[in-house]
Order: sequence, then C-alpha cells, then structure tokens
Amino acid sequence: MPVPPTSGRLQWTDVPPPLRARLEDALGTPVTDTVTPAGGFGHQLAAALRLADGRRVFVKAAPDDDPLTASNVHEAAVLDALPPGAPAPDLLGIHRAADWTAVVIAHLDGPHPDLSPASSDAWPTWALLDKLTSSPAPAPYTTAVSTAPSTAAALHGWDELATAPPPDLAPTARAHLSQLAELEAAWPALAHGDRIVHGDLRADNMVRDRSQGVTFVDWAHATTGPACIDAASLAPQLILAGHAPADIATLLQEHLAASNPDTTTAFLAALTGHWHRNARKPAPPGAPGLRTYQHRAGAAGLALLGYRLDETLVQ
Repeated sequence: MPVPPTSGRLQWTDVPPPLRARLEDALGTPVTDTVTPAGGFGHQLAAALRLADGRRVFVKAAPDDDPLTASNVHEAAVLDALPPGAPAPDLLGIHRAADWTAVVIAHLDGPHPDLSPASSDAWPTWALLDKLTSSPAPAPYTTAVSTAPSTAAALHGWDELATAPPPDLAPTARAHLSQLAELEAAWPALAHGDRIVHGDLRADNMVRDRSQGVTFVDWAHATTGPACIDAASLAPQLILAGHAPADIATLLQEHLAASNPDTTTAFLAALTGHWHRNARKPAPPGAPGLRTYQHRAGAAGLALLGYRLDETLVQ
C-alpha cells in the first residue's frame, strides 16, 4: 500500500537565502528546480534538487529548533558510518546557516519498489535484510547511533488500550488484550542487540535505483538491536502490498533474522500495539494520511501475530 503523500512540506523557497547560497556554493552550481517525492510524514524540506550542471542531489532541511533537524543530523551520521555495500545512499555533506541545517545526500534515480505479489521487487528487497543482519554492526556505526535513543525499544500501545479499550477495537483483539499486552511488556528486555537496524522499512523509504538496485533511504530511526526488527517491520508492509498473511507469516518464521521466536513475537506485538494506539489519535499537522496508514498497518501486524500465536486476530 503506498503511503499517502504528506501535505505542508517546506519548500526550497522556504529555506533562508543564506543557507540556499551556502548549499549552491558547496555544490558549485545554482539550483534550477526541485522535486518533492510523494510519501513520508515529515514536514521538513525533503526534495531532489536539480542543478544547473545537470546533476541532482537530495536535501533535507529544517530550522535548528525543529525536532526533525536532530533526526536529519542523526541520519547523516548513520549514512557516514554504514559499512561499504550497505543498501543506503552516500552522505554528501551537512551545511548550516541562518539557524537552519541541511543534509545533502546522493540522489537515487528510480521509483519506489513495487512490493506486490505480481512484482519482481519484493523478494530482492526481502533478501537485502541479510546485508544488514548477517554480522554485527561495525564500530563506527555503533558509535553513530549511540547518542540517540532507540525508537524501536520504546514501542508499545496494547498496555494503554487494555486499560481503556476503545469501542472500535475489533472483538478478536479485545478478547486477547491481556495476552497482547503481556507479549508487548516483554519487548524492552529483549530490544538490545548488535545488528544494524534501519527501523522504518516501508516501500516509500526505499528506491529502486537504476544502478544500485533497491536501496533503503530515510535512516533517521537507525539504531542497533536484534536482527528481527527490520524483518518483522517489513513483513506487514508485504501484507499491505497484497501478499497473503499466511504466506508472509511463513516467510518471517523461516527467515534467519527471526530465528529467535520470542524476541520476534514480542517486537511484532509492540509494533502492532504502537500502530493501534496511534491510529486513534488526531492526525498531526502536515500528515493527514498517517492515521489511516497506521490503522491498516496495525491490522496487518495483528494478522501476523495471529499466525504466530495460532489464533485468528485479524480485523
């Protein structure tokens, strides 16, 4: 399922002239056009810049007092520290002026991958997980992510829903709230690990580059953790793209990254609880499609949990 486009993104013309001039000076040529990709939920500038000499680069920029600036700087540190061969774009630079910060990233030339059953993109994308989890994260990467708290470790939601079950919660989920909250409660103690974790794998956070193949972008949530996190995050996205839940449940169960069943199930419970809880909140400014996406993703995650627990928890 494609993620609905974000409204209200900052544009190139919103960037203060001193920072625009700094970027053009660093790039060695003027910016002639910008293209903002569809998808994603952030409000900062996130756009491909076309340059007068024909090159293109991707830039994220926001005011220094915007929380997304810290995320952008974290992503820059991660891109700079990933090992050779990681499915990620190159960092080109960080530039600051007029109390704004811009991160410049290599432009990837291609569309988002099609993860549907009819496409040839889904299985090569799934196989990329092995590149991230086959060995421990290198020391530079571990250092880069050590200064930011892991958003994956903090996921939860069933605990709050169990305290005050919403009226629109599916009867099957309502009947298993205690079990779901118990599984979720086990996650924080299992959330530590030494593998590279992207932390937000969706089709709109990937590009099928014409030269590099499928590449993961938007590393703002990157951390270290158990190998199962990205596999269990990507699995519901395959269901949203049209794959049968039973097939994806088997795929996840057989993947080496998910070889620890207790850790994988606890993470999937925490992620699904996060989606179900947040789907019932008001939409944040600039992201009108976020809650609809979370509702559908939560249903897909619940279907996977049902197969793992030999229950039918689908909505």
